[in-house]
Amino acid sequence: MSKAEEEQKTRRERAQAIALFRYMLIREAADAGLSARQRGAMVRQIAARPHVDPFGRRVRISRWTLDRWIAAWHSGGFDALVPSPRQSQPRTPGEVMQLAAALKKENPARSAAQVQRILRAELGWAPDERTLQRMFARTGLTSLAVPEQAPSAFGRFEASRPNELWTGDALHGIRLGSRKTYLFAFLDDHSRAIMAARFGFSEDTVRLAAALRPALAARGVPEYVYVDNGSAFVDAWLLRACAKLGIKLVHSQPGRPEGRGKIERFFRTVRDQFLVELTEAKAAGISDLEQLNRMFTAWVETVYHARPHSETGQPPIARWEAGAPFPVPGPSALAEAFRWAEHRTVSKTGLVSLHGNSYQVDPCLTGQRVELVFDPFDLTVLSVRAGGRDAGAAVPHQITRHSHPKARPETPAEPPRPTGIDYLALIDAQHTAALAGRVNYAALAGPQPPRPHQDDQQ
Repeated sequence: MSKAEEEQKTRRERAQAIALFRYMLIREAADAGLSARQRGAMVRQIAARPHVDPFGRRVRISRWTLDRWIAAWHSGGFDALVPSPRQSQPRTPGEVMQLAAALKKENPARSAAQVQRILRAELGWAPDERTLQRMFARTGLTSLAVPEQAPSAFGRFEASRPNELWTGDALHGIRLGSRKTYLFAFLDDHSRAIMAARFGFSEDTVRLAAALRPALAARGVPEYVYVDNGSAFVDAWLLRACAKLGIKLVHSQPGRPEGRGKIERFFRTVRDQFLVELTEAKAAGISDLEQLNRMFTAWVETVYHARPHSETGQPPIARWEAGAPFPVPGPSALAEAFRWAEHRTVSKTGLVSLHGNSYQVDPCLTGQRVELVFDPFDLTVLSVRAGGRDAGAAVPHQITRHSHPKARPETPAEPPRPTGIDYLALIDAQHTAALAGRVNYAALAGPQPPRPHQDDQQ
């Protein structure tokens, strides 16, 4: 017997038990020989005392409910007391729940929240997290777990070929001036070669994209990317980029860092061999991030990649190149993958809003939920997608900001050059000049004769 058939059998047995409980309560009051007065008195007595239902719960039944059961029994007999099955259709489409179950089976370590994020990135929306949790519990997917021996064996795991698995993480670096730096890096698990590495001033999605995008263009597309649950790694843009390029994004379980040992070992090498050389005096001589990244790239390519690795016995870059050539995505595919997307509902006037800006779209999309695809650094150019199909461009109607709030530039804009104009000094000079040119009429009149005293006049 299948699981669905077992569930149906359980529901039927439950319904029969409820019908029998109802019948036992009303069987005497439902006697056709009773008058209305006698039936009413008997129903009030039944409603006044508690009863134990088929599931062991103490319940009280109202008089109105008892009268309804009696009327149902008179019209349809015992079958009329059997509760009808739920007629409401599930609010979440079945194909969406099937996809959620497939994502959970594909990677049992995925939580309901992670499955929800993947569905939202793929479909544009997702069921509630609690809905997914209930579905996983009902279908037995919650009990899926990684075998107990996996953690002990995972430390010795190694990808079978280059570009099968990249592991990414972020390292807190030195301070340049008054600002802290962060290093985003991705390591090829098979060769230990560094696929992407770049320092930035923020540990956010924009700096992560600045490190990862050139690596994909030069090194190719990995099959898996393994990261932790940091805010930059769970952002929707990374899910979308991986989905567009066919990369399977895997997040480690919170509190279980197994599998990230190689990238952590690389970061320790960075601290011991690169950052240790950036003394306070040396760091003071680094003018900007461009210089810091140039120095780090030189160290990676000249020292780290060229020296045999302690575990593989081969230089990391040589072991990675042994699997070449690797297909790389085209410029248009890469640009599409690293665009951001947000969903909006088209207003009755054919307008959509995005971060304070408004755009005119095709009037036939009025009332529909559309996807807006854009470069986070240029909000004047938006593409519209409806139902997964291209729906033209969004024409700017009112632009108040030109970049996404998260797309902050790496270095702030240079302050304007001083004009050398001292406004207050100009005003003071004008006032002084005005006083100097004013005529003193009191001085022109000469000395005044003394006025006579009142006693002298008498």
